[in-house]
Amino acid sequence: MNEQAFGVLEYDGLRALVRRGAQTPMGRARVDGLAPLADVEEVRRALDAVAECVELRRRGAAWSFSELADPAESIARLRIEGATLDALPLLEVARLCDQVGAARAAIQAEREDAPVLWELVADLPRELYSLAARVTAKILPSGELDDRASPELARIRHDINRLRSNITRSLENLMRRSDEAIQDNLVTVRNDRFVIPVRADHRGRVNGVAHGFSSSGATVFVEPLETIESNNELQNLRETEEREITRILSTLSDDLRRELPAIERAAASVAELDFTGAKAAMAARFNCVQPYVGAEAALELDAARHPLLEENLRAAGGAVVPVSFRLDTEHPLMVISGANAGGKTVVLKTAGLLALMALSGLHVPARAASFPFYRSVLADIGDSQSLAANLSTFTAHVANISRMLELCRAPALVLLDEVGTGTDPEEGSALGVAVVDHFRRACGAHVVATTHYSGLKQYAANETGVLNASVEFDERTLQPTYRLLVGLAGSSSGIEIAGRFGFPRVIVEAASARVNESSREATAYLRRIKRESEEAESLRRALEEERAAVAEKYATLERDAERRERERQTTFEREMRERLAEFEGRSKELFSKIEDRAERARVEREAATRAAELRRDAQRAAASATTTAGRASSKSANAEGTSSGSGGVRVVRQGNDAGATRAAKSGVEAFQPSSVEREIVKGDTVRLLTLGKTGVVERIAGADAEIRIGHVRLREKLSNLELMERAPQGKAEQAHGGGGGGSQLERMAAAARNAADVRLSQPKDAPGAELNLIGRTTDEAVDAADKFLDAAFLNGYARIRIIHGHGTGALRRAIADFLRTHAHVESFNAAPPDQGGAGATIVELKQ
Repeated sequence: MNEQAFGVLEYDGLRALVRRGAQTPMGRARVDGLAPLADVEEVRRALDAVAECVELRRRGAAWSFSELADPAESIARLRIEGATLDALPLLEVARLCDQVGAARAAIQAEREDAPVLWELVADLPRELYSLAARVTAKILPSGELDDRASPELARIRHDINRLRSNITRSLENLMRRSDEAIQDNLVTVRNDRFVIPVRADHRGRVNGVAHGFSSSGATVFVEPLETIESNNELQNLRETEEREITRILSTLSDDLRRELPAIERAAASVAELDFTGAKAAMAARFNCVQPYVGAEAALELDAARHPLLEENLRAAGGAVVPVSFRLDTEHPLMVISGANAGGKTVVLKTAGLLALMALSGLHVPARAASFPFYRSVLADIGDSQSLAANLSTFTAHVANISRMLELCRAPALVLLDEVGTGTDPEEGSALGVAVVDHFRRACGAHVVATTHYSGLKQYAANETGVLNASVEFDERTLQPTYRLLVGLAGSSSGIEIAGRFGFPRVIVEAASARVNESSREATAYLRRIKRESEEAESLRRALEEERAAVAEKYATLERDAERRERERQTTFEREMRERLAEFEGRSKELFSKIEDRAERARVEREAATRAAELRRDAQRAAASATTTAGRASSKSANAEGTSSGSGGVRVVRQGNDAGATRAAKSGVEAFQPSSVEREIVKGDTVRLLTLGKTGVVERIAGADAEIRIGHVRLREKLSNLELMERAPQGKAEQAHGGGGGGSQLERMAAAARNAADVRLSQPKDAPGAELNLIGRTTDEAVDAADKFLDAAFLNGYARIRIIHGHGTGALRRAIADFLRTHAHVESFNAAPPDQGGAGATIVELKQ
């Protein structure tokens, strides 16, 4: 995109605002190069990156860069094989690696919500962390090498410190012995050698090498002969230290050189992250939104603000009046008229600068915004007259517009301030109409033009696809309000404004008298339209407020209904828990009264089954109530009165809850198992305590019974039998002489067993006990499996098989979800290949 409009739209001022948020030299350099992007997808990615950065900062997961220098020079030296970096440049590169690693970690934790930012740092190797740690472990923040940088360096520095102490003690002893010749009792250093200050007039008292005089000449600095050898040794140690330091720095430089591609990516990532962070900081500072940019998008601004103007007004304690309008394919041109100093030019600059911001990947200060992907943003704003270039106001405008016509490439945004001004009004008006119409038709541009010419106002009023707009002017205070009114042309009010700015009254009155009648009538007509428009707008706002109040009242009623529903649900769940606890307590009380171990185990199993049934009944009742409440709520949402709808929901839910609670209570009362055990008769199902098998009593002879287990018959004493299931009513009466039909709980269990489609004729541990669910719906299958599990549990089965087939997998998933929470199930898995594989499930029951 050409930069024709950058100057008048103050794009450099925008760069300065963004630059405030940059933390590194690399980020500031990226901001200085800020410009509209060449590809719409690139624009969208940049906008998404800013949005992700704003969100991460809101969550407190943002990164920060501090004390980072530009690593370009250090990286350039690392590219030279064998070159060694000094300590501080090494430390700067290490700091870069460390901080980009911290930024990567912060983004990685939020990578699902920040895919664009994660892509910037995803390929950075983790070795950068360890590399930075190696450098910072050897180099202190001051740039000096740590004594522990290497064992050799530690030894050398230890020797240096020891020798320095010896030399210092020796010189101090010498000064005490020659006190009258010493100027100050202070050991000092000259030319990297330890010396003592000797009075010039006592120079001969101390034998040694002179290393210079003081500025006054009264003191000579002497290295005594007795310390010359020690100083020489100290110099040798320092040279050894320097060689070791050079070796360590060279090693560290080589380590960095091996990771040079990663370091270059790290530097680029820091620059991009800091650049994005600067844009996010500006977005937060000006309460910006992410605009939509698309090839077919309209130019739409909702409550848009000029950022530079807002920055200046903030400093002065003022606020920007926002701008809202829309240009699209049906209405691509808007002509703005109205009073001088009313804000017409601000509208142009706001639209132009915000378009450039969006195309540059910046969020814009507005409530909402969308922009086409403009190839050209062109502007003729202000007076470009120049004596040096022999340009008057009019010729300067004409030359600029001619240049704009050459540069215009669709889609384009064209901004024209006072088009046609600077010449005869009639000719200027005609020229203005021709220019804006050419940009609209020939260039296919979105055009925003300001004018005081009646010809342009009439063109906007009469031409299809052209919008009239004006900036509001308060006639009572003779002050502009800076509001943009779309759909209304405005009068210039030039005479009134001249009076406000101090023109003599006599001149103002004379000017008013010279305005012709038709102009006065046109001005009065425009003012009447404006008043009527304001009245209509006031009525619209009143209606909007009333509608908002009604919506808030309805929302309050909805919240109250939801609160009552939650309270009702809580009460229902509490009552259910109390009923179940009462049931379990009474069950335990009955268990304690049953002395026979086998009978107690059987009753406990029956109680567990009954408790499970109660829970399922409660869940079904609650689910039914929820479904009914949902239907009632949907009906009430369409009803005229909100109170009747919420009442209907309340009645339905209370009815179902009461039913579920009564069911639980009746279950407690119904569970009254008899503690009196009747004798075993023909037809009873019994368990052989000696074998652990289950069979049916075929015949009783005295104290013995004949038992059939499958196809096998055997005899066993009655004392070794445990009654598992009573014979059916008819057989029991025939065998026992009538009566004794069993408890209510027994009849319930028998009914559940008869309802299940089961085969339980084999021994307990046989895998052949199975339920075939193929061909059933999921609801039918779950209900049948529920009854089958109860029957299997009561019969003491350890393992069963449920056949559900392959199909779509819906039946298998439904059975798995059901088994996962069933009270009788210990575990379940897919059957082995020889028993049905994935088409069947083997269930282990609790014992």
